[in-house]
Amino acid sequence: MTKINGIGQVAVPVKDLNRALSFYQDVLGLPLLFATDTMAFFDCDGVRLLLSLPEKEQFSTASSVLYFNATDIHAHYETLKAKDVSFLDEPHVVAKMGSTETWMVFFNDTEGNTHAFMSEVTV
Repeated sequence: MTKINGIGQVAVPVKDLNRALSFYQDVLGLPLLFATDTMAFFDCDGVRLLLSLPEKEQFSTASSVLYFNATDIHAHYETLKAKDVSFLDEPHVVAKMGSTETWMVFFNDTEGNTHAFMSEVTV
């Protein structure tokens, strides 16, 4: 049996590539690898993030929730809130496992996709 050894790329559908490119590059601070007329590729700590105008209607719905790791979730929240990112809530604890708390905060990108920042904090 063969083994899957990680995720190489995640696709996020967009409606307006230039608007989305600006959000992911300028607001979230992800490094742009390259872009074409219909796609943009970013590096997300070794995983490629593909923003794409859908080729077919079946790919035009909202994407899966992406959970971005954040070392300081509160700082990310405050910085991006100041840049008018649309947050659905505030950073909050979603789980406690021994001496580790998992924190999350959810936000919308400019294309209607919901994503989150997550942080695991030792208490």
